[in-house]
Amino acid sequence: MEINIRRAKEEDMAAVLDLINELAVFEKEPDAVIIDEKDLIRDGFGENPAFHCFVAEADGKIEGMALVYFRYSTWKGKTVHLEDLIVREKFRGKGLGSALYTEVIKFAADQKVKRTEWVVLNWNKGAADFYRRSGADVMEDWDTVQMDEASMHKYLENKGVL
Repeated sequence: MEINIRRAKEEDMAAVLDLINELAVFEKEPDAVIIDEKDLIRDGFGENPAFHCFVAEADGKIEGMALVYFRYSTWKGKTVHLEDLIVREKFRGKGLGSALYTEVIKFAADQKVKRTEWVVLNWNKGAADFYRRSGADVMEDWDTVQMDEASMHKYLENKGVL
């Protein structure tokens, strides 16, 4: 099997969206994805892209992807956030994930950021073990906090801002 890692192009976004949906099923949230291919093209390409995406091709077909974007840490400065690294189930354990991971770390190093960060589900022991073996620190004393669109509006309405 020939593996090729490259920057994603607009025409790859249908395959990227398919991988995102596959991840949502794996993470037990099959109905959570609300974006579409047009959102990915609008947000990932152009003058100020919101993210950068890498794809993993196996024998010429996209079978994995990694999506990253820049963040800023008040302690460290510019950082890279790895939002998702996805490999189709039938291609796991064949080197695609490791190759994508290496490309993300290389991208971050090339950008001279002070940190690369991401979140791993606590039940995804295989991924967490892989990250630990690579030298990453899986921080178990931090909780991820999120507020969805409806909750943001409700909060602002309760504060009298909306």
